[in-house]
Amino acid sequence: MDATIELKIKNALHDLFAAVGQLQAAYPGKPFTLDGRLVGDIGEVVASLAYRLTLNEGLTKHHDAVCEAGRNVQIKTTFGTTLTFPVHHVPDYYLGIRMNRDGTFEEVYNGPGYLIQQQLAGRKPTRTGLHGGLMAMLRRLNGTVAEQDRIPRR
Repeated sequence: MDATIELKIKNALHDLFAAVGQLQAAYPGKPFTLDGRLVGDIGEVVASLAYRLTLNEGLTKHHDAVCEAGRNVQIKTTFGTTLTFPVHHVPDYYLGIRMNRDGTFEEVYNGPGYLIQQQLAGRKPTRTGLHGGLMAMLRRLNGTVAEQDRIPRR
């Protein structure tokens, strides 16, 4: 990652988590987690800096980026302990990352979406349209993905 951009992300995340800490102290009954669109957008930017892919402009259904091979990539991000996978479609590639508060990240899964779908074949569809609680399975599966089936790092 570019050092200047990395520092900007690190500083912005520090400020965000400081604000969350203030809210949690003022209202102890609420977690004030940084979920949803904000976390997804942070993850997409971090992924585009670390991997050879190009982000789609704006919001696009089912995919967030395109890799050098021209395949669509869905990027999922968490600051917590769970990642989701769609029930009703299978992305060409799925990149799941777990962000740390300092702006670094762990690659949880980087590879073809169909490999995840095969693992989830026995699960029933959910009302949310997302399979959850996949962190351990994604980590295990990531260890089996061939290098040529991964989105290359920059």
